[in-house]
Amino acid sequence: MTQEIGKDDPIIRRLTPDDGRYFSSMLDLFDVAFDDPENYSSARPGSAYQRTLLARDDFVALVALTGQDVTGALVAYELPKFEQERSEFYIYDLAVSERCRRRGVATALIEALRQIAKRTGGAVLFVQADYGDDPAVALYTKLGTREDVMHFDLHLD
Repeated sequence: MTQEIGKDDPIIRRLTPDDGRYFSSMLDLFDVAFDDPENYSSARPGSAYQRTLLARDDFVALVALTGQDVTGALVAYELPKFEQERSEFYIYDLAVSERCRRRGVATALIEALRQIAKRTGGAVLFVQADYGDDPAVALYTKLGTREDVMHFDLHLD
């Protein structure tokens, strides 16, 4: 799936198992955007894991390409629901390179995910934003309905 968002804008592409180079660039972008090398660079998955993950229908990795450069990325998971015959899509990560922000790239990535979700019977997209991340909060407020909830990490150790 590729989608142009404007004449000089990036192309939105859903990654496939053959897109290892873009997968690595996506991790680089998340590392820089979130200032989180521990999660995005210290123990990157091998190519076999990447290929298996990218082959899954319930895993969506989208990149915004400017030429061959990854300038935006979105990762989402489809969650089949048990109470109704539908699914929801959770946007796990979304980032745009600093030089490309405020140009509609994040909105285009979300719109591309929205189209994927519609085709597969998805009912809703949902995303979490951190307090203090005003640009993310503004973007998600513009595109959807805000719910204030609590988030808990239940560690397995």
